[in-house]
Amino acid sequence: MKRNPKAKITKNDLKRAFIKTIPVLTGYLVLGIGYGIIMQVKGFGILWALGLSLFLFAGSMQFVAIGLLTGGASLLTTALTTLAVNARHLFYGISMVDKYKKARRKPFLIFALTDETYALVSNSVDTDKMEEGERDNYFFLVSFFDWIYWSAGTAIGCLAGSVLHFNTAGIDFALTALFVSIFVEQWIETRDHTAAVTGVLASVLMLLIFGADNFLIPAMILIAVALTVMRKKKGITNEGGGESE
Repeated sequence: MKRNPKAKITKNDLKRAFIKTIPVLTGYLVLGIGYGIIMQVKGFGILWALGLSLFLFAGSMQFVAIGLLTGGASLLTTALTTLAVNARHLFYGISMVDKYKKARRKPFLIFALTDETYALVSNSVDTDKMEEGERDNYFFLVSFFDWIYWSAGTAIGCLAGSVLHFNTAGIDFALTALFVSIFVEQWIETRDHTAAVTGVLASVLMLLIFGADNFLIPAMILIAVALTVMRKKKGITNEGGGESE
């Protein structure tokens, strides 16, 4: 019997989402703690830090926001900086339109679509095997768990920073390590590595052309175009194969 699309969340749903988000848990706790400590050191209390994590939830942008807050940046500067730092999410959102089209908790899913969450919910190897109700719950729980992990790390960091002193140099490397672990896991689980190779080659090419400070947006555009073209060609090939049968 097919599961109701509006089925309640079960223990299996919770277990599946939690297991998949364990790599994010470790990374987000470390990064969230680091962010909380820095906010505390800069003179912002737990309400400021936790409020940004709960309602902004932008990862790298939250670290950038510390400098904007302490530097007295204008509203226009803040808006443009936020757009530049998070421009990649435009591409994430476009690629998730079909997956989220019938989702019950769409506003929250859009709000919580971070890099790591996107890596998990966009993995067709996992989601294509699920029934509609299971898939809807999976999208929500992965997004919800990741949001809680980051917020919990922030709170811990603020509390720790108020009583202890840490050297925060290099703590943001945990984000890079988290990306690598998710990439490796998906590489192992997926037979078709075309998308992964395309992403790596496009990023390296744009890095060489534009440099480390300006390569991200051109790389995302190139990846989006390349994958779109390949998808169309694949669709044409499949249609042709169907006709020949």
